[in-house]
This record gives sequence, C-alpha cells and structure tokens, in this order.
Amino acid sequence: MQKSRRDFVKNAAIVTGTAALGATVLTATTVKGSTSADGHGVVVGKSKKKEILYKKTAAWEEFYKQAK
Repeated sequence: MQKSRRDFVKNAAIVTGTAALGATVLTATTVKGSTSADGHGVVVGKSKKKEILYKKTAAWEEFYKQAK
C-alpha cells in the first residue's frame, strides 16, 4: 500500500514538473515571437494614429514655472 502511494506521488510530481517546464518554454517562445522591435528596443506598431505625448496647457505652464 505504501509503495503504490509513493509511486503515485512520484509520478504526479514528474508530470507536474514536465507540464510546468513545457508551459514556461511555450510562453517564452510566444513572447519573443509576438513583438517586433527595432535596434533600440522600441516596439514598432502598425497604428496610423498619431501619438501625443505633450499638450501645452495652462496647468503644465504653471508646473514648469514652479519647477524652475
């Protein structure tokens, strides 16, 4: 009886470890292949939308005056 329990636990640990390793490898290969980046590590997308990083407002002007 003890031997069959030990064998079951041993086999379950092996199966769980193998599954975890397989999932890790699958995730690593998927993440590497899904992003395209130029030489500087910046991901380049296909969006036509212009990205606005800064918009001149009175609040920003007040902030920059106080920051000086």
